[in-house]
Amino acid sequence: MKTTKNRNLVLKTFAATATAVLLFSVSPVSSFANSFKEKHTKSETIISESQIDVQYIGSDANTFTFKVKFENSKAQKFTLIVKNDEGDIIYSKQFSDVHFSRTIELKNETDANDINPTFAFRVGKGSVERSFSVE
Repeated sequence: MKTTKNRNLVLKTFAATATAVLLFSVSPVSSFANSFKEKHTKSETIISESQIDVQYIGSDANTFTFKVKFENSKAQKFTLIVKNDEGDIIYSKQFSDVHFSRTIELKNETDANDINPTFAFRVGKGSVERSFSVE
């Protein structure tokens, strides 16, 4: 009879331990799934044309000046990329400003009096580009 009580006690202890291990091992998996979903959703953020304003300000013999604004209401990281006439990246920097506003001066690297820059804004997988032709 004493052996039966010990066996029952061992079985109950084993069952309680197994249940606790099962509960703790399942909990991190569901937590990981939620964080993956949040990260995945953030990378698919959509950027719209209405958030961006790029204006040509003027030029002198050596530079072309542009005013660049971006309304980033969610303060997400974004990358501003400026490409030259050939599509080469001449400027690239990451920001997270809510009300981004910068004056960008592009040097006139050719003897020509015109420039055709492209300003690209990238947030996650979304991107908006603005191209200019200044003579």
